[in-house]
Amino acid sequence: MLSKATSLTRSPVNLLEKARILQDYIVYVIFALVLIYFGITIGDSGFLTVTNLFNIARTTAMITVIAVAMTYVIAAGELDLSVGATAALSALTAALIMKAGYGWGFGVLGGLGAGLIVGAMNGFFVTVVRIPSFLVTLGMMQLIRGFDMRLTYTNPVSISNSTFNNLFGSGNLFGIPSLLIWSIVATLLGHFVLRYTSFGRQILATGGNRMAAEYSGIKTRRIKFYAFLMSGAAAAIAGMLYSGMMQTARFNFGEGAELMAIAAVILGGTSLFGGKATILGTFTGALMIGAINNGLIIMGLDVSDQMMVAGAIIILAVAFARKPAA
Repeated sequence: MLSKATSLTRSPVNLLEKARILQDYIVYVIFALVLIYFGITIGDSGFLTVTNLFNIARTTAMITVIAVAMTYVIAAGELDLSVGATAALSALTAALIMKAGYGWGFGVLGGLGAGLIVGAMNGFFVTVVRIPSFLVTLGMMQLIRGFDMRLTYTNPVSISNSTFNNLFGSGNLFGIPSLLIWSIVATLLGHFVLRYTSFGRQILATGGNRMAAEYSGIKTRRIKFYAFLMSGAAAAIAGMLYSGMMQTARFNFGEGAELMAIAAVILGGTSLFGGKATILGTFTGALMIGAINNGLIIMGLDVSDQMMVAGAIIILAVAFARKPAA
């Protein structure tokens, strides 16, 4: 009789623990189901071919790179809505420098510099002025997007430097697209730093309980500032990936990228409230979003349908963003 009562008492705890485990791995299950569904429904259109799978990885590389850095920002308990506009700014900066004849190396440095400046500005207003990151980066998104339009008066800037285009977009290494290589490198580096360095542990501690982290000696404002710097740098790289793939730079690069990146991060298992994060889950979430978009295009759905599905994905991501138990 006692053992039965004990088992009944423990069962809710066991169920709760199983629910947490399921939530941690749900993105991998959903991703597999997405591939199976499209493989069955449009398999005759070549969805599961190596060429199309590489195409999915190529088109999601920019979101993946942004989402890896966004994972750190969200894990620290903040948001960055300016990454899309920053990507366009960095693409335009790099293109204009190369057009002026300074070479692709200076173009890359200029693009990275533009992203770091935006990241530093975001970090300053959030950590020093103490303005909520949602408001800071929302305003920065509008400011930078307007500056992008004014910079070239909405005219595209072509990029003829073959080295830059091969490195950041159209090139291959042993048959693997350079865009996929950027995704893999960003994911592996992000995973290693988050899991095996003190900075990664401090990011999670800052987002999990800022007061406790400060009492333990962690300089939480500095950690958040670094997270925004990473986000700006990643957005800059993503912008150059956009321009390398398209061989041009445009003011509207990265529109909506911030929402897709946040959706990928949350779907991947990172808590929207901070303190819990997984880079591998983020990578899978980005690939899943790319696979869904690719499948819808092959099925012949128009842009309005794709936008509705994208909105549903964001809602689904927020639905999984439950605050972890204390």
